[in-house]
Amino acid sequence: MNKNFRNGLIMLAAGFLSASCADYNVTDDFKAERDPSYVEPYKDLAPVKTYIDRSQYPNMSIGATLKVADFNKQELPHAAAITNFDNVAFGTSLMSGTIVNSKGVMNFLDMNDLLEHAEEIGCEVFGSPIVANANQANDWLATLTAPIEVSVDYVEGKSVDFTTMTTFDGTVEKGSASIAQYDGQNALKIGTGCNVRIVEGFDVDPHAIYTITFWAKADKDATFDVTFSGNKITGSGPNGKWTFKAGKWTKITVEAQSAEGETEGYLRIENSRSGVIYIQKVDVGYYPDNHRPQTEKEISDTIFYALNTWCDGLMKINEGRIKSFDLIDEAIDTKAVLDNGMYDIKHSTSDVIFWQDIFGSENYAPVVSKSAIAAFERHGGNTSELKFFISESELDNPKKLESLNYWIHIWDANGAKIDGINAKLNLSYSEDEATQAANVANFETLLSSLASTGKIIRLSNFDIKYLNASGVSVSAKDIKPEQRQKLADYYAYVIKSYMNKIPHDKQAGICKGNLADTNDPVGLWAIDINSKDWVRTATYKAFCDALSGK
Repeated sequence: MNKNFRNGLIMLAAGFLSASCADYNVTDDFKAERDPSYVEPYKDLAPVKTYIDRSQYPNMSIGATLKVADFNKQELPHAAAITNFDNVAFGTSLMSGTIVNSKGVMNFLDMNDLLEHAEEIGCEVFGSPIVANANQANDWLATLTAPIEVSVDYVEGKSVDFTTMTTFDGTVEKGSASIAQYDGQNALKIGTGCNVRIVEGFDVDPHAIYTITFWAKADKDATFDVTFSGNKITGSGPNGKWTFKAGKWTKITVEAQSAEGETEGYLRIENSRSGVIYIQKVDVGYYPDNHRPQTEKEISDTIFYALNTWCDGLMKINEGRIKSFDLIDEAIDTKAVLDNGMYDIKHSTSDVIFWQDIFGSENYAPVVSKSAIAAFERHGGNTSELKFFISESELDNPKKLESLNYWIHIWDANGAKIDGINAKLNLSYSEDEATQAANVANFETLLSSLASTGKIIRLSNFDIKYLNASGVSVSAKDIKPEQRQKLADYYAYVIKSYMNKIPHDKQAGICKGNLADTNDPVGLWAIDINSKDWVRTATYKAFCDALSGK
């Protein structure tokens, strides 16, 4: 391992938050007091999480997804979440792509604030995916796996000495250039308005930086342009011109790289404005590209190092406080089919490195879980409390779920710790009866299939859109009370189906996507147009009723 790779970890962490949940009055009794059309029927309901019968459903939980900034500000979304839900999750916000910069500096300031406050108020946090294909520290991985600098020797190229010539056989593109007697010796004479290649006829290395040196003299101050192998080179004079003072031989040094796609080496002087310029000799040489690609073993060692470094930094700031994580996110590639008919694991088709490209599909989860477990234990975590999930979307596609289960069995056999599946939902309610019947049937099938895996099951991204009979989304501002009630009833159905179909000892709970309405009426709360206050919707009551078993 190149020692430079090991200098990439710098951690930033903040101190304790000074505010506590007692500093504001909505922690224990969050209530909406606006808009009577919503408030009056629901204002006396208790916090959502209190309706779960913990004796009957000991593992059931209800979670909320928040932005890190909303949680750390400790304002309305934070109050609603910690009052009504067992745990909070932060989507992709705590992944390496957000935390690690291109130099390997890990900024855990926001995460530290979050964890300190969550610990202070007794709020559980569900961890963002430890690895994935997206939201990774790609710039850091690219830096770590970049070509390595090596020592190279100067390569002498072509030299031309005009003092030994009597005729000039180079390429004159415009004007006149010839060998002439000047200052007691022969020299290349370049007339005003002349474009001439003063050296040419050599191959160029497209990656090399060339050094071209020539000696020039003129009776008047000279101003000219220089082009090297199709690439115009900027000088230090006005408008990027090259210049030298009259009356003495001046050494001109040009450092240049050829233009992209150019294979012929040459240096052209464009003497458009000066008087006559004389040149004695030209020397061309270069240092070859002083980088070499890393070997497969070096890249493998580097990516293993990066994983261990990331896991160590994450678990060091965590200090065992987050006990449930998505281990891997979105692993299945529905466009790549194995010989046995299962979908393959995603692999990179670009310059971006995916972890599994290095670890291999069959060892992807085993390698990641081993690194994460070791770091968790090293930094004070109790591994008996640690749970890892594989998160995946579109598992209502039977083949995708079957393929995920296939890979989980392989990873289990190879020593991975995989406790559960985090199924990311994409649900909608339709006013079209046939469509809605299909929605219900598909969800029932999904639950049965998830239950059959024998893994702990968590449902996340629990937002349901409302579609009219034509399949068009109904917005939060346009939805009618009777439509809102139908939507709430479907929320209740999903919750009760999960609690009934997933065995009680395999329930990890359901995590809400958005607490308040977005453009869609997905919230337990609507947002009052005038006051911007949150007001409880029928969905709030539906959650309470469903969780209580009604």
